[in-house]
Amino acid sequence: MSVAVRVETPIGLRTGQRVVQTVRDYIALTKPRVVVLLEVTTVFAMVMAARGLPSFGLVAATVTGGWFAAGGAHAINCWFDRDIDASMGRTRTRPIPAGRVQPSSALAFGTTLGVVAFALLAVAVNLLAAVLAIGGLLFYVFVYTMWLKRRSMQNIVVGGAAGAIPPLVGWAAVQGSLNLTALFLFAVVFYWTPPHFWALALLIRRDYASVSVPMLPVIVGERETRRQILLYTVILVLVTIMPALVHSFGYVYVVGAGVLDALFLAAAVIAVRDPSARAARRVFYYSMLYLALLFAVMAVDRVVG
Repeated sequence: MSVAVRVETPIGLRTGQRVVQTVRDYIALTKPRVVVLLEVTTVFAMVMAARGLPSFGLVAATVTGGWFAAGGAHAINCWFDRDIDASMGRTRTRPIPAGRVQPSSALAFGTTLGVVAFALLAVAVNLLAAVLAIGGLLFYVFVYTMWLKRRSMQNIVVGGAAGAIPPLVGWAAVQGSLNLTALFLFAVVFYWTPPHFWALALLIRRDYASVSVPMLPVIVGERETRRQILLYTVILVLVTIMPALVHSFGYVYVVGAGVLDALFLAAAVIAVRDPSARAARRVFYYSMLYLALLFAVMAVDRVVG
């Protein structure tokens, strides 16, 4: 005869576990995996603007402020979209729909991050960087999240402007102003955004359809979405060619961007010809690698050129 022995978890340990889970939930609200890629563009933009390595203090302040701004925008997005998040399989385990974070707490958290981001950047970096960062937050929250996301299939195209702000923040942090090169960095991320997010939308089209979010695949179908991915990839490639034509970047950029562009185009063409989820997934994952490597190539070119 066996006797079940119940082992009580010490109160202190349970409390510690709850604290750890709460911290994880609030970090999850900021969508850290998305923010990492945004901050990569910020750091490489700073290297380009400085034509070398900026001071550690400046980089730390800029990245921290940028992280808070982007994280705050995402937390407010999670607060506003909690109803549709609860209905989609991909998002129903997020902290708010799962009941681990109260909506009002998430809103307060996101707002606080935005305020702290502006104050930190204004004091430790410069006012232009602070204004750009908070402008990106406000654009993402009010234009993309609250206005376009549930109303227009062009939500990603217009809303992508928010994701293109981080390199401007990085450039402004070093230079204190913006120029054509900074605007070029903005354009790269802006035109990169549609093929990146539409590839993801192809993979989770049914989720979006179930909550009536008019992402492109839901409205025009998968075939046309794949064509639009190819179209915007072509536009992106044309944008990345422009600096080479006016000799604002050197051979490192020409060769590196040429290889990266060719691979992106190939993935987009394959996605048009191959209607499988695998082809769309390839575009999605390669696009992230593409953006990080393209900015790295530009930074190296500016430093050694």
